[in-house]
Amino acid sequence: MNGATFSRISARVYPHDSAHQTHPPERALLTVGGDLLGCLREPMTVSRLWDELRGARGQAAESAPVNYDWFVLALDLLFMIGAVELDHGLIRKTAP
Repeated sequence: MNGATFSRISARVYPHDSAHQTHPPERALLTVGGDLLGCLREPMTVSRLWDELRGARGQAAESAPVNYDWFVLALDLLFMIGAVELDHGLIRKTAP
């Protein structure tokens, strides 16, 4: 992986990259992923999880809005690290 690619990836995962482009910490994929895990109190569909995240972020004054693309990227990250899985059409947390 070259340096430019790594910078683009790190800008999405972490709130600050080497090009001095800053993103609010609440927009980092790791933060959004943590918010998704907090919303997953029970297995739910992707659309319900999206609604839950929007509702939770709408109530928190310090949270930046998240668009659907960012939601999908954060959900993909959780799948990649094994934090969630798809079970009969429902997203659920994996056992620790």
